[in-house]
Amino acid sequence: MAVIELNQGAARQNQAGEGRFGNLLADLRDYLSRRALFRQTVRELNDLTGRELADLGINRSMIRSVAYEAAWGSK
Repeated sequence: MAVIELNQGAARQNQAGEGRFGNLLADLRDYLSRRALFRQTVRELNDLTGRELADLGINRSMIRSVAYEAAWGSK
C-alpha cells in the first residue's frame, strides 16, 4: 500500500514539473545526452589509427563533424 502511495506521489510531482520549467529540464537532459554522445564519438574516433580511419572513409580532420552528425544529425 505504501508503495502505491509513493508512486502516486511521484506521478503528481512529475505533473507539477510540466510547463516551461519541465520543458527546460527536458531540453537540458536532451542536450547533455547528445553532448555525451558527441564526446564519446570524438574520443573513440581519436583512438583509431590513421589506417582504421581510412578504412571507414574518415580523415582525422573530419572527426568533429562526424561526431556532430552522430549526435545532432546533419547540419
